[in-house]
Parts: sequence; C-alpha cells; structure tokens
Amino acid sequence: MPRLVAPVTAHAAFQKAARMFDLEWCPVPCDTDGSVRATELIGHLDDDVALVVVSAPAYPSGAMDPIGSVSDAASARGIPCHVDACFGGLALPWWPGAPVWDFRLPGVTSISADLHKFGYAPKGVSVLLHRGRAPHRAQFFATTGWPGYPVVNPTLLGSRSISPIAAAWAITRRLGAEGYRELTASCERATHRLVRAVDGIPGLAVQGRPMGPVLSLVADESVPSVRRVDPHHLTDALTRLGFMIQHQPGHTQSNGVRLPHSAHLTITPVTEQTAREFIVALQSAADAVRGRRPASPSPPSPRCGCWATASTAECPDRARPGRSCAASA
Repeated sequence: MPRLVAPVTAHAAFQKAARMFDLEWCPVPCDTDGSVRATELIGHLDDDVALVVVSAPAYPSGAMDPIGSVSDAASARGIPCHVDACFGGLALPWWPGAPVWDFRLPGVTSISADLHKFGYAPKGVSVLLHRGRAPHRAQFFATTGWPGYPVVNPTLLGSRSISPIAAAWAITRRLGAEGYRELTASCERATHRLVRAVDGIPGLAVQGRPMGPVLSLVADESVPSVRRVDPHHLTDALTRLGFMIQHQPGHTQSNGVRLPHSAHLTITPVTEQTAREFIVALQSAADAVRGRRPASPSPPSPRCGCWATASTAECPDRARPGRSCAASA
C-alpha cells in the first residue's frame, strides 16, 4: 500500500486524505517543542511513498518544518513534496526571517494556501498550486459518458457558490501586496509583544520557536510544579475574562514521546489593537491558576490519531490490520 508521510503535527486533513485515497498514513514523531527533524522525515522516504507533506508552519505549534532538506531528498527519490501553507501562505511572504518554503525550492511540487486565513477572505476559498501543468490536469474529472451535459470538475466538489470566490478576488485585489505587507507587519508586532509578555509570566512558556502569526502556550517545565501554569486552566480563566483561545489536547506519539497539551493563539491585526487588554487578562488568568494540578485532556489513540479509544468497532483503522504505518503502530 502506498504511504503518505508527514510529521505528526501535519493537519488532520491529511489523515482524511490518506483514508479517502486508500493510502497508509505514516505520521513521523516530533520533538516536544513541535519541531520535526529532517533526518526523521527523510528516513521514511522509500520507494512506496506516494507523497510527503511538510507544513509552513504547523498549525499546533507554529513550527516551520525542514522544507528545504525534505524537498531536496524527495526530489532525489522522485517523490512529490507538498507544502501545506494553508496557515502561513499569505503571511510568510512578508514575515521577516522566514526561510524559503515555496516553489523557489526545486523539490516542492505543490502548495496549498487558505484565503480565509491571512488572505482575510470569507471561508470556502482555498488555493492549490502545482509545479507544472501535468499534475494540475490530473486533478480534473471530465466526462461525456452519460445522457446529460458534459461534466468537468476541477476539484472533488461539483457545484460551488461563487460568492466567496468573488469576495476573495475583490479582497486580494483591494489589498494587494502592500496591503498584505502592512497587515502582516501588524501581526508580527503583536506576536513579538505577546512573546515578551509570556516570557514575563512565571510558569508559562511559548512552545518551541514558532514562525509566523501563531503561538502555542505550554506549562514551563523548568520551574517547580507549584509555579507552573497549566494552559487549559489558563484558557478557561481567560474565557471568564472575555478572551477565547483554543485548547489543544496534545498527543502521545508512537515513540512514547508526548507533545504537551497547550493553548493555541492565532495572531491577527485585531490582536495588536487589543494587545494591552489581552496581556492584562493573560497575567491575571495565569495568577489565578498557577500551581493548580494539570488538566487531564483525553489523548487521541496513539495508533491512529482518532478519538475512538474504547473498542475496534468505533475506529475503522483499528479494525483494519496494516492500515497504520509502522511509525505509528
């Protein structure tokens, strides 16, 4: 069975894709800071790999995957390399210090980006870019083999509403490169301001070294437990103060290393406008929950990554031997 290789932190949509196209899902373990080592990914690139996926950046932690090294290795082996830039595709081009992650790397064969994120367009509009026309043509379905009208579908969807597409076109035209540069600069300023604020809160830390307008907050394991700030208790306390950030349950990987549960922050230009109030709330919430026993989120199954853990009947992959990659068995 052909394999789809990706870091554990790759978006869950790729697990869905693997199941849809009958590929073996092969998640490669990451370090606790959310980063994945190039050697670990490259070590899984054998002749049976149909696709390798890397993120720019990974949604859970904001870590940039080693796209240059992995795409070079994939190219040398004749393996397509997809860059999931759904989160960073319209922010990283203007983000200072961002590494090269796009078609300037000769081994990158496709890129995805969401216009409803930092393209500031309505949901329902994303782009998939291919290197060359051949793979683009392959994604089309066309037939005259029925009594009705000729059917041509460029995506899995058939009919689509034109409204979000038209809105996205208008927004991107209105903003232009300079508009996106200014909005990204606002996100960058807010991100750095929040990092400095978190650095000054005892017991709380930013996970790893994120790249782009995203932060993942974790308990600072370098201090005694009585001084740590559990990110899920922090999130609950922030909600009571009028700010909502996202719980992330963490994940126990196939090698036994657990990625910690965390709190996810997506930074937007609105964040800069409310940064002062948010930082005050963040400090207050941290003080309120510091030293509390850590929350115990229910972790996904380490074998297949789904939420069904009670029995094989609840999880299709558990009932299908050989479905999960050796890296996740």
